[in-house]
Formats: sequence, structure tokens, C-alpha cells
Amino acid sequence: MQAVQFTDHGGTEVIEYGEYPGPKPGDEEVLIDVKAGALNHLDVWTRRGLPGVDLDMPHVPGSDGAGVVERVGEDVTRFAPGDRVALAAGVYCGECGYCRRGEHSMCVNYRIIGEHLPGIHSERAAVPAANLVPVPEGVDWTTAAAAPLVFQTAWRMLTTRADVSPGENVLVLGASGGVGHAAVQIADYAGATVYATGGSNEKCEYAEEIGAEHAINYERDDFAEEIRDLTGKRGVDVVVDHVGAATWTDSLASLAKGGRLVTCGATTGHAPETNINRIFWNQLSVLGSTMATAGEIDDVLDLVWDGEFEVRIRDRLPMSETARAHELLENREGFGKVVVTPDSELDA
Repeated sequence: MQAVQFTDHGGTEVIEYGEYPGPKPGDEEVLIDVKAGALNHLDVWTRRGLPGVDLDMPHVPGSDGAGVVERVGEDVTRFAPGDRVALAAGVYCGECGYCRRGEHSMCVNYRIIGEHLPGIHSERAAVPAANLVPVPEGVDWTTAAAAPLVFQTAWRMLTTRADVSPGENVLVLGASGGVGHAAVQIADYAGATVYATGGSNEKCEYAEEIGAEHAINYERDDFAEEIRDLTGKRGVDVVVDHVGAATWTDSLASLAKGGRLVTCGATTGHAPETNINRIFWNQLSVLGSTMATAGEIDDVLDLVWDGEFEVRIRDRLPMSETARAHELLENREGFGKVVVTPDSELDA
């Protein structure tokens, strides 16, 4: 089969699309005929190389994808050939104390398909049945492929970790990205007043279209100062920061007393300076969040499938142009998710 792959870490030049051994599903796995995949910043970091993550090469990336069940293993009962499915990429053991409490994304052996394990950006993929969710008829493959990772991440950040309530003020940084555009919609759905940042006037307009009441162009304005002005110097109750070092200080400065900063990533760096005085004096909470539990995934994807939330797509490309898809993310071009489709699907 044809698959996106790389044999070494580096820039986009290491990405290839070519022959790769066809997968053989195990007893608890499902063989998927992949119809579409989608990229996340995680794909960029995996390609560059992550400390402590040693991959078997060549590595097939991809933590988002959807397709049709082609074959199931002997022990699989949830799915049958012909079913429409999407990937939920978090792999957990099901046996540790966290898993037994239902906190799957806190599993002591937690791994992510596409990061620690072979991904799904290929014509076919063998995936554990536990990592698949049904996709209803009528949901297009682009939406099914692009929604799961970012919407589950944003849902857990806002509804579980930050526990956003109606009437609160929420600031979402990087609203043009995958997690950002999901977080804007989820915060709005929760009844919050949503503030968002974007790197251009066009991105700010997009953020307002999907639920932000105020959008701040961070290339032109200091967003912490703008938040203070917009909230009468009070600040916001919650900041969603997946940017990291470049925004950390201003994110803390944007919070009201007792506010919560919730983070799921550090695109611009993982070790920022922190004003500890501000944290203890203003009694702030810093909350980490990773992926989601099985129940949280089901809850948010039901809302996506029903059309409550919209998956914005910045571009659709053949898998043979995955290097260009990485560039779109790295250069912060456009708004929303980048989708890649097996070339054979485009030729069909």
C-alpha cells in the first residue's frame, strides 16, 4: 500500500509518500480502508523528533483519520465490515488505577497513535477496536477525519479541567488553529463570553464567526492589555493556552483573581519564566490537560456529528503533498484543520 512515512527526523524534506507493508490486524484490531486523515501540530513535533520518544523507522504519522471497516479481528464485537469509523488516538492500558477510575488519558502507559505508535496516514491501517468511534451516515469524511483529536482535547480542557460555567469570561489563544477553533465553539456553547486571539484581521473575523465576542489581533495589539481594557481591568476567568513560552506571561496577566489557566501544549517552547508572585497573590490555578476519556470523546463528537460544532478546514491535499500540509501548520497559514486524502481515493 501507499503511506506517508519518514525514515529520520528533520524538516519537511524527510516526508515521503510511497510503498509500505500492508497492515495485518490482530485479534482485537480493525483493518480500516482510510478515506481521509488530518494533521495536528503533534505531527510536526513527531517529525522533528521528541525527547524520549524513540520510533521504529520508517514511521507512519497521523493521529486523525477516518474510513470504512474492511476486516475485524477474531475478538472484535463492536464493529463489522462496512462500518464507518474515526480514530480516537489515545491508547490506554485499561488496568492501572487511573484507567479503573475512568481517567483514560492519565493512564500510566498512555500513548498516542501517530506519535508513539504507527499512525493512520496511509491507504489502510490496523487499529485497536477500542480506539475507534462510529461515524454516522451523512457525516462527510473530511469532518470525520478532522474533528476527533482537537475537539476531544478542547472539550476536556474546558468542561472537565477548567469547569467553565455560564457567564464566565474565557480567552482562547490561537483561535485559528485546530484546538483553538474548537475551544472557541465549546466555550460559547458552555455559555461563556469568549475572547480570542488571532494573527491577522482575517483570522479574527473567523473567530468571531464561530463564537468569539471579541477577537484581538496579537500581531498588532498586546492581548493582555486589551483584555484588561475589555473587562474593566478585571481579567478573564479562564485562559486556554496551547502556545507556550511566547504567551505564558501575558496569559497569566490576563486572568482575574482566582482565574484558571488551562494548557494542552507548548508550540513556542515548554520552559517559560513564570511570575510566581502573581500566581499565589491572585490565587491562580494552572491546569494541565491531555486528550480525553472515552466518555468525553463520545460526548463531544456527538455534538460535532449533530452539527452543533463546525470543523473548519484550511486546506485539503493528497497524501503525496503531506510536506506542504506540514508547511501550512508551521507557517500558520489559514484557519482550522488541514486534511490529507490517500491519492488512490482521489484517483477513484
